[in-house]
Formats: sequence, structure tokens, C-alpha cells
Amino acid sequence: MHVSPAVSAAMQRVDDRASDALRAFEPGAEPLLDENGRPETSYPTLDPLSVAPPDRAYFVTRGAGGDLRYTRDGSLTLRDGTLRTRSGAAVLGVDRSGRLAPIALDRVDRALGRVSDPRIDPRGDVLYDRRVVDPRSGNAERRAVVAGRIALARFPAGTRLRSDGEAAAAPGVVPHYGMAADGSFPPLETMRRESSGIDIDGSLDRLRYAYRELDAMEAAYRAQYGTYKTAMDVVK
Repeated sequence: MHVSPAVSAAMQRVDDRASDALRAFEPGAEPLLDENGRPETSYPTLDPLSVAPPDRAYFVTRGAGGDLRYTRDGSLTLRDGTLRTRSGAAVLGVDRSGRLAPIALDRVDRALGRVSDPRIDPRGDVLYDRRVVDPRSGNAERRAVVAGRIALARFPAGTRLRSDGEAAAAPGVVPHYGMAADGSFPPLETMRRESSGIDIDGSLDRLRYAYRELDAMEAAYRAQYGTYKTAMDVVK
């Protein structure tokens, strides 16, 4: 069936506004439509692995197909010894050779149960305390260990990321990579969680309007089709 360009555009508006409304409570979510945007803020949390990124900065992850993905959702967690996002994607840091790699706890420390108090500092260092026993005194000690440092990415002004889970960059768009407090990125806000950048009330109002617009087009189409059918019946 042929769908007019006007109807196709109306259906796309419904899809985009519905997508924004569904993501309105996702930390760091950015709207597909600028009309649904609102200023992002951060709020305190007791979670030492929750961090809010600097303005226009993204955490870097790797998708199931190996491609790089980006998110502002700093609700991070440790699963199977690896720092991960809410969706389970591994958060990437910068290794000693300067390459992007997942941030993971030391396997020996994990196996021996020597990991305690995992946390993230403003520089993006993922830290934990290693519990060890001094062989001479027999006293238990804690030593801070850095598992890795979180990588950040920033895109050229006006870049629109394709949002499907963790967001993907458009082909040919190359971000600037760095780390928090390295001179090119400000520090992270620790023990804080970023709000969504989507206005839930406004997006729902616009979604209702888009549905009414689509319903009006459907009614006009049915009226036009009915008139055409009546005319053909008369001709027959």
C-alpha cells in the first residue's frame, strides 16, 4: 500500500517522540528530538561506583559486535570482576600501551577474596582495597590498587549519536579520547548519578499531539477513499 510522505513523516514523529518518552528516566539519556530536551543535572547517591561524566563527555563501551559505543549513564557496577554499564557492556579504560581495553580486577585478588571497597575517584581511577596479611607481624593490611582508569570521549559540536542501547557514532565521525582531569576533560563527579536530558511531561504532550495528528490524517484518508469508492460504484 502506498503511504504518502505526509503520513510517513507523521508516523516518524510518533516513533521519535515515543522513543524519547520511553527513555526519559534513563540516566544521561539524550533526546532524539531537540524539542524534548531539558538541562541535565546530577544528584547524590550512596553508590561508590556511580559517577556523572563532564559536560559533552561519554563513557566508552564495546558492543556485542566489537564496535565502540558511547553512553553518559554512569550507573556502573562490577560483574564477573569487570566494570560494566547498566546494560552489561564492559566499560573501557586506557591501558599502559594507550589502547582502549576493558577495566577488570586482578584475577588472583578475586580468586583469593582479597577485593574490598571498590570505588571510582574523580580522575576516573577504578580502585579497590587489597587485603593482605603481613607474614612477619600477622597483621591484616589494606593496600589501594588501581584496576584501571576510565576512558572518556567527546564528539565535535552538533554530532548526533545513533541511540540504540549504548549509542553508536555515525560512520566517519571520530571522537577525541582522553581521561578525566587530564587537561582536556574535567574531573568526574563521584557518588552522583546524572538525570535524563529528556523532559518527560513535554515529550508525552507532544506524543499525544503526534497521535492526534496521525489519527486526523487517517480519518481524512478514509473520507477521501470513501468518496472515491462511492464515485466508482456510481460509474459501475
